[in-house]
Order: sequence, then structure tokens, then C-alpha cells
Amino acid sequence: MTATDNSGPHSLGAGMHALRAKWGWIVAFGVIALIAGIIALGSVAMATVSAIIIVGVMMMLVGVVEIIAAFGVRSWGRFAFWLLLGILYVVAGLICLQNPFAAATILTLLLGAALIVSGLLRIFLATQMKHGTPWGWVVFSGLVTFFLGLVIVGQWPVSSFYVLGMFLGIDLIFLGSGWIAMGLALKRRA
Repeated sequence: MTATDNSGPHSLGAGMHALRAKWGWIVAFGVIALIAGIIALGSVAMATVSAIIIVGVMMMLVGVVEIIAAFGVRSWGRFAFWLLLGILYVVAGLICLQNPFAAATILTLLLGAALIVSGLLRIFLATQMKHGTPWGWVVFSGLVTFFLGLVIVGQWPVSSFYVLGMFLGIDLIFLGSGWIAMGLALKRRA
């Protein structure tokens, strides 16, 4: 069987055929994500807390894995580094769980700063692009990102209560819309 052969049991065509039978589940997942996004936008402060709790739990899980991995390292220096890294992840996760708004304040400031730097880098990269390329769109994208970062940092720490929840809600709405569109497209091809 060659790389372009679609007749095998693990081919793209077979995968699409299997997905067509599940189009209803895909649409249902999309509807749930869309509703969750609307709810998140309706209560951005609670969505921010939820996002921080998820980040905290993930950081704790990564920290535990790092600590376990440290015991598999042979040299003392690497063991200490991995152990310290794991402990820092666990502590940061606990801080997120114990005081989500304090963690949101820090993460929002970091997000705003990252958007400012990212916007400036895009603008700089656009100046390096040759004419005939879509450099104007890259400049526009850089300006939007830069000004979004400025708004977040300029409104900080108040922006900490709504920015992460708003981003989560918007992301869930786009995610849900995408899954609904994919499910309906699969239904039409079924």
C-alpha cells in the first residue's frame, strides 16, 4: 500500500466515512460549546475564574509528572532541576486554585504584554516583506494585536476580571460554530 492509497482501513476516506455516521454527535458537541461560549460571555468574571481553575489543575498535573520524571534522571544536577521545576508548577497551580483572581491578574498582565510584543514583531516583519506580498495585512494584524495589548495593559488590573473570560467565551463560540458547520457538512455528504 502506498502513501496515496485510500483503500486501506486507516485511510482518510475511511475516516471521513466513519465521521459521516457520527455527524449528529459532532453537531451536538458544537451546540454545547456554542452555548458554553454564550454563557461565558454572559458572566465573564465566572468564566475567568473557571479558566484559571483549569490552568491551575493542569499546572499541578504537569508538576506532578515533572516530579515523577525527576526520579528517572541519572545526574544529581538534572534531578534537582526537574524536581524544582515540578515543585514550582505544583505551587503555581495551588496559587491558581486558592486565589483565582490574583492569578488572573498576573496572567492578564502577561497576556497584554505578549500581545504588545507580538504586535510590534508583526509590524517589524511586515517592513521586511517584499512588495507584492500581503504586507499590508500583516501590518494591520500587528496593529490590531498591539492595540489590543495596550487596551488590556492600560485597563489592568481591572481588565483581569473580564479579559480571560471574554477570550474563553469567544473561543468557545468559534469552536462550537466550527463543529456545527463540520457536522452539517458531513450530513450533506452522508
